[in-house]
Amino acid sequence: MKLKSTLYWVSTILIAGAFVTTGVLNSIGNEHISTDMIQLGYPLYFMKILGFWKIMAAIAILLPKTIRLKEWAYAGMLFDLSGASFSRISMGAPLEMIIIPTLILSLVITSWATRPKSKSEFSILPMI
Repeated sequence: MKLKSTLYWVSTILIAGAFVTTGVLNSIGNEHISTDMIQLGYPLYFMKILGFWKIMAAIAILLPKTIRLKEWAYAGMLFDLSGASFSRISMGAPLEMIIIPTLILSLVITSWATRPKSKSEFSILPMI
């Protein structure tokens, strides 16, 4: 039980930090992220939309007693990170640019799968 709790909190804090950081960078129009967005073929205004929702998702997974909101936040994180990986794959990006969002996605899945019963309506991985 202690391992599950540790996995939950470590993964949750890491993804919240990653989403707040990238959310702020998206929101302020960071040059590196702007370049990535252009290379991937996305309009620059999309950065601000992503930035706002990334920050909201990070807050949502940390808030107590917001089960439904957390589920939506986890889903949004899954869509964001899998979309980032597949966008990069389709554009022929270097392997490290594909692995980064995939690794963060694995943390999102770990956080979701190890969340306490008090933070979930259901769990498809009750053994973890």
